[in-house]
Amino acid sequence: MTALDDELKKIELVIGKVLRIGVVTAAVIILLGLLLYLITGESGYAAGHYPVTFQTIFSGIFAGKAFAIIMLGLFVLILTPVLRVVVSIYSFYKEKDWLYVIITVIVLIILIISFFIGHH
Repeated sequence: MTALDDELKKIELVIGKVLRIGVVTAAVIILLGLLLYLITGESGYAAGHYPVTFQTIFSGIFAGKAFAIIMLGLFVLILTPVLRVVVSIYSFYKEKDWLYVIITVIVLIILIISFFIGHH
């Protein structure tokens, strides 16, 4: 095995860890928010209103609002595959597989654009 093969194997392990840690972290955060909701019986927001911006999510978290905590968990869950794309770009770069670097960068750009379009 060459040094490049060793590094690529390490990158694959990092990708696996990122996915596992991201999903478990998101699940724990969502469960904490759900437990808070079940204990208090309140979302922390008026009916039909939910935290949808980073500012309202983080201010809601610091205020102990259940739905804000759940939204943070969902954000972490969405962020997990995005981080996998970023690590994949690095992996393809190390392999000098320029076609896949370009394709994966395009995928990342599309993901970022979709976040901004979906926000409006």
